[in-house]
Amino acid sequence: MRVLVIGGSGFIGTRLIGVLLERGHDVVNLDRAASTEYPALTTLGDVCALSDVSAASAGVDAIVNLAAEHRDDVQPLSRYTAVNVEGAQTVITSAEINGVGRIVFTSSVAVYGLDKVNPEESWEPEPFNEYGRTKLAAERVFTEWAESDTTRSLAIIRPSVVFGEGNRGNVHTLANQVASGRFIQVGKGDNRKSMSYVGNIVEFLADSLDVPAGVRVTNFADKPDLTTTELVALLRRTLGKRGSRLRLPLPVGVAAGHTLDLIARVSGRTFPISAVRMRKFAAETTVSTDRLAATGFTPRYSLEDSLVRTLAAEFPQLAAQAARLDERETPRS
Repeated sequence: MRVLVIGGSGFIGTRLIGVLLERGHDVVNLDRAASTEYPALTTLGDVCALSDVSAASAGVDAIVNLAAEHRDDVQPLSRYTAVNVEGAQTVITSAEINGVGRIVFTSSVAVYGLDKVNPEESWEPEPFNEYGRTKLAAERVFTEWAESDTTRSLAIIRPSVVFGEGNRGNVHTLANQVASGRFIQVGKGDNRKSMSYVGNIVEFLADSLDVPAGVRVTNFADKPDLTTTELVALLRRTLGKRGSRLRLPLPVGVAAGHTLDLIARVSGRTFPISAVRMRKFAAETTVSTDRLAATGFTPRYSLEDSLVRTLAAEFPQLAAQAARLDERETPRS
């Protein structure tokens, strides 16, 4: 199969292209940024530009759309709509021009909103921010395209927070704070988080190219869910770090985030802490994976192994030192 990956130069896209090539697919990558791993497969272009997407999708059998504005601090807010929603419209228009009848779209669990306990795909979405709202709007654009022709295939995947080697997202930020010894728990820490390891989700994205005609929406997460307390404890154990028992009430953390948001707007600087990130960190963000399990998908890596692999790659000296210490302290039978 010849596959166009839009946004393939990034964290998830680079891993996905590797999997697609291993499976024998021909791959074309369209991205605004050059690919360090697959430059020969890459065409520079923008998901918002019809001429770019239409040219790149000529002669392909399927399109995987990974392109998105997803950071919490995107300005102006209209960029979310321009890239996530209008970009989706550009993709389906290009698919219609070139007769492409198969699309895989990465949406997000952000469409459910915060503090939802294991929402299923049939739940009514309640996005709380522009990212979630525009991801949901993009889903509707793609769904309308698929439902207008019964021969078309659409797989919508809603990943929980994705982490892995080379990523600089939320899990990396948390691990970096733990590694520095400066981490302070915000909130009670009993809220659970669904997370997705990049090495697992790219396998499922590749599987989704074979979805039959129609629309399939699937949550993705690697179970079991961890509380933030459990997650921090795992990070500390793997990195050999002891932590403070000090906990900040959530309102205090959010207030600090608002202060940094104001400084960021005035100075143009960016900070790893913001009001939105504080709220998200202390929120329950889990999803049901019953439908994922029903597909027969089996993750290659367990959640704990995935976290340990990631930390070993990102903080090799700390992880190796902690592993040696653990080995010395573990009683031999």
